[in-house]
Amino acid sequence: MTPGKKRLNYSYYPGCSLHASGREYDISTRALFKALNVGLKEVPDWFCCGATPAHNVDELLSLSLCAKNLSLAEQVEGDLAVACAACFSRLKTTQHHLKEDEERRKQVETAIAGPAALDKPVKHILEILAREFGLSKLEESVKKPLMGLKVASYYGCLLTRPPEVPELDDCEDPSIMEDILRALGAEPVQWSHRMECCGANFTLSRPGVVLKLSNAILESARRAGADCIMVACPLCHGNLDIRQKEIKDAYGAPDSTLFGNIFGSELQQGASSDQRDLPVFYITQLAALAMGVPSGNLGFESVITDPKPLLREKQLL
Repeated sequence: MTPGKKRLNYSYYPGCSLHASGREYDISTRALFKALNVGLKEVPDWFCCGATPAHNVDELLSLSLCAKNLSLAEQVEGDLAVACAACFSRLKTTQHHLKEDEERRKQVETAIAGPAALDKPVKHILEILAREFGLSKLEESVKKPLMGLKVASYYGCLLTRPPEVPELDDCEDPSIMEDILRALGAEPVQWSHRMECCGANFTLSRPGVVLKLSNAILESARRAGADCIMVACPLCHGNLDIRQKEIKDAYGAPDSTLFGNIFGSELQQGASSDQRDLPVFYITQLAALAMGVPSGNLGFESVITDPKPLLREKQLL
């Protein structure tokens, strides 16, 4: 945020997914910030943060990739806004580690041939919407309340963990997504799997694991009466959206014994045979829709599980 000015302005790191498979996240983020009159300027010459693979292979490389991107972000006015949960996690992790480890910081600064920007504030868009723009102002800005839409907020692994790194919300019982949904007029549902892993990068190397974990998440959301799921991570979106047909083919009607054995006894009670498709939205798609942004500008055509029938049913299109 730019101090001393009424208009909020941010530098913006989209990351690789938002320029490729998660393009609708980028499109809707820009549309939302424009509708809210919040400045958003992309960091020049940004490149991949390394995401999950880099730090599993080479820690110095991973830290250096993020440190250089943070250095590039210093060229742009305002705190650094990040939409992708993985990018947010890696950028915040880099700042945290390099503040704690002076020797590692020196190695990274040698690698990037410059100082590490450890004090550049990195903000997830959830934080910007809920705390810096503010929930009251967000609610006042709504032009098309999401009335009657029951939403399962899915946090996944990275937004709040480990707690000392993102410092976004309570690491085990966050509420920031639900708070935003209420401001938009939607109804957040209570459900058991909002913090569970979807399988993440196993989507390529061990797709069977992803199908099993994502199946449990979708089934939990259905059980809670959700009309849809809301995410803030391109990889989670991909696993929960793209894999729905494969999950149906693999599992058919949910098996209460399987879910009970893996995820707890509460899932053994009253197993659902509900196999309806669950649209998966990015937070920015729902927020922008509530702000009156035309649905044709939000990338709904890019997803696999078509959300338009649901939105028509709720009279939101």
